[in-house]
Amino acid sequence: MRIVSLVPSLTEAVAATLPGALVGITDWCTHPAGLTAERVGGSKYPDLDRVLALRPDVVLVNVEENREQDADALRAAGIELYVTYPRTVDQALDELARMLTALGAPTAPDWLTEARTAWSDLRPPSPRRAIVPVWRRPWIVLGGDTFAGDVLRRLGITNVYEAASERYPRPSLDDLQAGAADMVVLPDEPYPFTAADGPEAFPGTPCALVSGRHLTWYGPSLAEAPTLLTAQLTPPHHL
Repeated sequence: MRIVSLVPSLTEAVAATLPGALVGITDWCTHPAGLTAERVGGSKYPDLDRVLALRPDVVLVNVEENREQDADALRAAGIELYVTYPRTVDQALDELARMLTALGAPTAPDWLTEARTAWSDLRPPSPRRAIVPVWRRPWIVLGGDTFAGDVLRRLGITNVYEAASERYPRPSLDDLQAGAADMVVLPDEPYPFTAADGPEAFPGTPCALVSGRHLTWYGPSLAEAPTLLTAQLTPPHHL
């Protein structure tokens, strides 16, 4: 099977499970190391001519990461799509199992079994209220019904904007600073928050810098995400 993946986390899942099946990946596909499939541009703006030239049997896409017009164009060209859209950890694990089976994996890979175990054995600490920015200039934060939000919930983090009408609200910085949060969670993707870029906007509020890949990707990273993120979220975080 010839597979093109327009979703970095799915690229990692397929590469770790079906070596050699990927013929096309995005410029943002960074895991696992040593990927040799042809690069076809970004997740949001792939070069569809390059995708078509690879003659894929299936293209992997995600409702949130990829544009509907690109999906429509690929379908119009006769390309089969496999569409994912998990909003919880359990949905992600189940969708990964179904996808890998559909792509020809004979059994569940070890990393998927390990991920199920890791997330079923959690004993989260007392809940803490957090603001979770994913971008700045303008500020964009996690709202409700998101995969990353469920990851944090299961680790004992209550999202201040969980009940927002938008999945990714754009509050002002004044609103964020007045949000009565116990902490601010700053992932290193999609916006690359660092100790020098982000925490200064929230004086007096503890900030936790976390791995965006482990917070937002659904694939092999899920197996180590609970342990890694728990350590990164553990106080003190006075940056």
